[in-house]
Amino acid sequence: MLQKTRALRRASDAASARAAVTARRPMAILGVTAATLVGITLSVGLASTSAAAAMSPAIAVAAPALSGAEPLAQITADASSTRVEARSAVAAAEAVSADVAASGLDVGVSTSVDTTELESGIDKLSDSEVTPLLLVGIVTDDVESELAKVVSDTEDLRAALTAAQEKRAAEEAAAAAAKAAAEHAAAERAAAAALASANTVEGAKASAQQQMSSRYGWGGDQFSCLDSLWTKESGWNYQAYNADGGATGIPQALPGSKMASAGADWQTSAATQIAWGLEYISAAYGTPCSAWSHSQAMNWY
Repeated sequence: MLQKTRALRRASDAASARAAVTARRPMAILGVTAATLVGITLSVGLASTSAAAAMSPAIAVAAPALSGAEPLAQITADASSTRVEARSAVAAAEAVSADVAASGLDVGVSTSVDTTELESGIDKLSDSEVTPLLLVGIVTDDVESELAKVVSDTEDLRAALTAAQEKRAAEEAAAAAAKAAAEHAAAERAAAAALASANTVEGAKASAQQQMSSRYGWGGDQFSCLDSLWTKESGWNYQAYNADGGATGIPQALPGSKMASAGADWQTSAATQIAWGLEYISAAYGTPCSAWSHSQAMNWY
C-alpha cells in the first residue's frame, strides 16, 4: 500500500535522526530541536541550523538527517499525489451515489458514500503552503487512511448496485418470458377456437362463401349450387370418409391426400379442404353450378 510505504519511510528517517543525536554529547539535543524547527518552517529552520552548527559540528551533521532537500520534497510530492487520488475518489463516490439514486433500486442500508472527512482532508492538503511540513506528513497519512475507506465503500456500493441491476434485469426477463408465453398460449387457444368454429357445418359454409367471393368473384347463386353439391357429397363434414372408394372430406377428394396441395392441415381443417375443393371446381367445371349440374346428371363430379 502507498500509505504504508510512505509511513515506513518517514518512520525510518526519524529513527535515523534520533540515533545520530543520541550518540553525541548533550548539546546534540539542541541540534535535534533546531532540526525539527527547520522541518516546521524552512526559513526559521535554516537560521536555526546555522546557529546550531556554529555551536557544535554534531548539530550540522544531525540537522540534514531531518530536513534534507530530498525528504522535504518527498513530503510535498506525497501530499500532492494523495490530494489528486483523493479528489478522484470523491468524484467516483459521488458518481456511484448518483447512479444509485437514479436507479431507484434497493441496494441495501447505505445508498451513498460519505466523503465528508476525505474532502476536509483535501482542503487541509490544499493549504499545505502555509502548513508546517512535518504536519503535512501527518495530514497526508490521515487523508490516505480516509481515502482507503472511501475507495472501499465506493467499491462496495458499486457492487451492490450491480447486483440490484442484475436482479431487476432477471426479473424483467422472467416477466417478459411469462408474458410471451401467455400471449402464445392465448393465440393458440384463439386459433383452436377459430378452427373448431370453422369446422362446424355453419363455419364451413361461412368459410366457403368468403373464399368464393374473394378468390373467384362468385356470389350467392353459385353458393346455392355449391351448398347443394357438398351437402349431397359430405353434408359439409370435414371428417367425412367414403369407405367404398376412399373419398375424403367436404369435397370428397379421391384420394384425400390430394388436398395436401392446399395445406398440410387438410385432414383437420375444413377451410383447407374448401380451398382445395373450390380450386378443383374452378379448374374442372368453371363454376359450382356447372359442377352441380354434372353431379345431378352423373351422380359424381
